[in-house]
Amino acid sequence: MANQYSIQLSRDEAGALQKQLTARPDFRPGTREYADFCFENEQVNVAFYPKKGRLLIQGRGAEDFVHSVLQLDPQEKAPAMSTTLPALVDTTPHFGIDESGKGDYFGPLVVAGVYTDERSAAELVRLGCRDSKTIPDDRKIHAIAEKIKKTAGVVYEVICIGPRRYNELYAEIGNLNRLLAWGHARVIAALHEKVPTCPRALSDQFANEWVLKRALGQRHIPVQLEQRTKAESDVAVAAASILARARFVQWMQQTAAASQCPMPLGCAPHVTRAARHFVATHGRERLQDVAKLHFKVTQKLQQT
Repeated sequence: MANQYSIQLSRDEAGALQKQLTARPDFRPGTREYADFCFENEQVNVAFYPKKGRLLIQGRGAEDFVHSVLQLDPQEKAPAMSTTLPALVDTTPHFGIDESGKGDYFGPLVVAGVYTDERSAAELVRLGCRDSKTIPDDRKIHAIAEKIKKTAGVVYEVICIGPRRYNELYAEIGNLNRLLAWGHARVIAALHEKVPTCPRALSDQFANEWVLKRALGQRHIPVQLEQRTKAESDVAVAAASILARARFVQWMQQTAAASQCPMPLGCAPHVTRAARHFVATHGRERLQDVAKLHFKVTQKLQQT
């Protein structure tokens, strides 16, 4: 674990970071020669040197600061190697929406949404909220998910569309993007009922952005919708991705244990082999209870 990092910052980025750390009770201002500002606690010392535009992070908490505050992956950065700070945390009130299970043959489709504001966004950053795909440890996913749910100011909604219901909806809707938009719109509507003053919602970019806008419009929800690629860099969307992943993993673990059949992720050849094993054990009729039947995996099963 590295205990020193050097990050390249612009003046505006440094100013925004200084404002953010000033508002955090777990950091106190300090002094360093030639530094524009310095903050420290028992774990880490942070100082910005304007002449070279460098943020120097030192201490045993340096790695945690890099990923939780700067939202960078410290495992991909060598110590004392400059990089660019991504967009700073959006602390304005908004909903973040994300899903899990979309590309997996086995398991449900889970859509989650999280409301954050200035207070809760800062706390979620401190907890280490980031895109769930960068957290391979399921135990850590569950631990962070529980902390998100208990964070003051956070409002959340999680819907789990089990395979049987998913297959019914897909047969009715006939398109994965429209089904996904239906789930997103349902979560936004539920969040809007809980926090009617929230002005906007953010999600990952749909292949056709109008699919989600149309689904939301049909519910007459007065929320401004924003879609962008890599939306998981936003702390509200990151928190939603963690809640969705935690519920998906929980379903998979419980169902695999109950059926005594492996249920691997994705839709690669080893997933087809697992599906054959499930059919051999429980019968083809039961497959609709554990798998998304429109995937090509099902066609491969029918060819055998």
